Amino acid sequence: MSLLYFQNPQAIATRVWYYLDHPYHIGALEVSVTRLIEGLLILALAQLFSRILSRLLQRQIAKKAYLDPGIRYTIARLTQYIIISLGVLLFLKAAFGLDLTSVAVFFTALSVGIGFGLQYIAADIAAGFILLFERPVRVGDRITIGKEEGDVQSINLRTTVMTTNDRVSVIVPNSKLIRDHLINWSYGDPRARISIPVGVAYGSDVDLATRTLLQAADGVDNVLSDPPPKVQFLKFADWSLDFRLLIWTNRPRLHTQIRSDINFRIEKLFHEAGIEIPFPQTELRLRNGSFNLNSADDLITANSPDEQSEA
Repeated sequence: MSLLYFQNPQAIATRVWYYLDHPYHIGALEVSVTRLIEGLLILALAQLFSRILSRLLQRQIAKKAYLDPGIRYTIARLTQYIIISLGVLLFLKAAFGLDLTSVAVFFTALSVGIGFGLQYIAADIAAGFILLFERPVRVGDRITIGKEEGDVQSINLRTTVMTTNDRVSVIVPNSKLIRDHLINWSYGDPRARISIPVGVAYGSDVDLATRTLLQAADGVDNVLSDPPPKVQFLKFADWSLDFRLLIWTNRPRLHTQIRSDINFRIEKLFHEAGIEIPFPQTELRLRNGSFNLNSADDLITANSPDEQSEA
């Protein structure tokens, strides 16, 4: 009997199809192997279609010269997210037969889970949408957050990738960009003012120090002549007379190199002009007695006459 069964391909195919298409119940859900495969195919096609359409939009919008690159990136990203979201809904509908009410219940349960343990991930995702819509940070911007500085390479759903000057990729959670103090060197006015603090020793010629600082900023690459450089006398500090040199640049992302170039010139010109840059010093005053150094550079303290008589 079994031999006759295996000799009938149609019966085998019918039996296999029965097991593949037979619905299994998991709680209130009804699922079968064929429906699950169908849902996975829909999800894979949605993922593939979203990537293709996102790249196509970026290429087409790139031809519009009047559109900011950040806007192109935002449109492409949002299109990709919308298609993937629709793909997920269709996957749930095809694989599990979920209606909108069931989906609402699912997301309600998911929100409870977010409230207990996934709040940080939810915050990162929400911050990602804020970055895409509000656009305080855009792809290609030069930013400083904490001790890290670099160029934004991509703004993803949960994280943002920035590349430092050392060509190291730093992955930053989106919520950190929204919550923490951040400097965007590429935002708004392309010009930026750079402040370079300098201290000179007491007794130095203030006018000479001012002229030397202005000379140090003259002719440096990427330093604007309009507005012109300016020197401010800030305060009388403990060990120095504190100045700051203010310069303007239209390449703020190069502020580190600009500071370095000017500091090199300040050191050279101060050395030539005989202007001393002080360092912290501590003055020790001995009110009674005296001290000396022996041949081993050990400190020898001599008591005052009153103390010696008491001893």
